[in-house]
Amino acid sequence: MQLKPINQQVVAVVGASSGIGRITALKFAMRGAKVVVAARSEQGLKSLVDEIRGNGGEARYVIADVSEFEQIKAIADQTVAEYGRLDSWVHVAATGVISPFEKITPQEFERIVQVNLMGQVYGAMVALPHLKREGRGALIHVSSMQGRRSLPLQSSYCAAKHGLEGFLESLRVELQYEKLPISVTSILPATINTPYYNKVGTKLGVKPTGIPPYYQPELVADAILYAAEHPIRDFIVGDVGRVLDVLQKISPSLVDSLLSVIGIPGQHTGESKSENAPNNIFAPVEGYDHVEGDFSKLAIPSLLDWLDMNPPVKWGAFALAVLGIAVFVSDWHSRNS
Repeated sequence: MQLKPINQQVVAVVGASSGIGRITALKFAMRGAKVVVAARSEQGLKSLVDEIRGNGGEARYVIADVSEFEQIKAIADQTVAEYGRLDSWVHVAATGVISPFEKITPQEFERIVQVNLMGQVYGAMVALPHLKREGRGALIHVSSMQGRRSLPLQSSYCAAKHGLEGFLESLRVELQYEKLPISVTSILPATINTPYYNKVGTKLGVKPTGIPPYYQPELVADAILYAAEHPIRDFIVGDVGRVLDVLQKISPSLVDSLLSVIGIPGQHTGESKSENAPNNIFAPVEGYDHVEGDFSKLAIPSLLDWLDMNPPVKWGAFALAVLGIAVFVSDWHSRNS
């Protein structure tokens, strides 16, 4: 499957007013793609488009709530009306409430599933006809490591992300069966330093935090741009996410035990925050239209992301490691025989 170079693409980025979506749109535009950005915050979208155009890029914006099918359909339709086609659909939009399950209302739980799961489903529904018409393209859905391993205090978010992983697996096989050259990628970030923790609902009595360490949003954007040119099934962003994935496969009960110790206190800061504070569950929250959150001091580099985007180096290093082990074992046998 051959995808277009980014500088020849028309890309829609959904959930682009802040965080991962914002830096992703900026990077696509800097690489020469024509970009359509969407979110609920018109102020955030306007500032983003102004920034892209100020750097010589080309962009338009569409105001949309991803829980409304007709609004998300308008993103795809306006992209094609403006630029004639769609090459990559990048879906980032998400919300959440960090709270013990028994404190979450049915309306909050339903809303988070509607945005985080059904919004992604709607996105694929509206993008696919355009990608099929073009004859190739990429569906890139930002999921989460919480789609592989749930965390306490985030039951609704984790339920939606697990559902998203199931949906993408099903869709991917259907497209393969039809021999359609459309890649379906799940991006699975670990804890990322975005304004997410400023904007989501919380019933902890304090401002919430992800479980450290953090990674910067630029790493996720780099993975998304890689997937737009290189068909890839999934991409875990952040070395800690890879460790968690391995541990979950080996012993879910061990991860249960670890999270029972660090999972709940690890999501509390010392900064008081009322559960009545403004949040973005049902409406956008203004004032956070930037890329990074408040936890830059807790951010660390991720070494394996680069290797995953450079497979020849990755497998060359693996082969050398295997060869080294073989030589060591052979030498050990010769010395002890």
